Amino acid sequence: MSTLDHQALHQLYSENNGWLKGWLRARLGNSADASDLAHDTFLRVMTARNQLPIREPRSYLSAIARALLIDKVRRRTIEQAYLQALALRPEPVEVSPEVRLSIIEMLVTVDNLLDELGAKTRAIFLAVQLEGLTYGAAAERFGVSVTTVKNHLIKAMTRCLLAVEG
Repeated sequence: MSTLDHQALHQLYSENNGWLKGWLRARLGNSADASDLAHDTFLRVMTARNQLPIREPRSYLSAIARALLIDKVRRRTIEQAYLQALALRPEPVEVSPEVRLSIIEMLVTVDNLLDELGAKTRAIFLAVQLEGLTYGAAAERFGVSVTTVKNHLIKAMTRCLLAVEG
């Protein structure tokens, strides 16, 4: 980072950090999470390839912070669903914090992948994988052929496999 970029980033931070924390605190309801997300927002700015200074800094920062906030809420929702699923199991399951974190990160990755697939592919994949529909039942529900169901599943499974294999 050049000295000019460093100075522009410092100015951006000093002029907007307080505002950004307040903006986030109003949405999150607590200062600790607001500070964390404000920090993460400025880290994103540092790693972005945008030229400093930024023309509309508050719009830019709030767009980044909003995306991070959505990610945080989605992650929290997935984590809560996972914990509820564990609680509903007939036998108690002891999961180490490391394994729990790994599982939650994988679930977040799969959720993000499914969002990228398109509505119909996502719906077919979830119907077959989570609801246990047969290919024929999924074809009937979505008004497509069994071959189309298979093609959507291949697309979804391929994306998931590529993500897992890195």
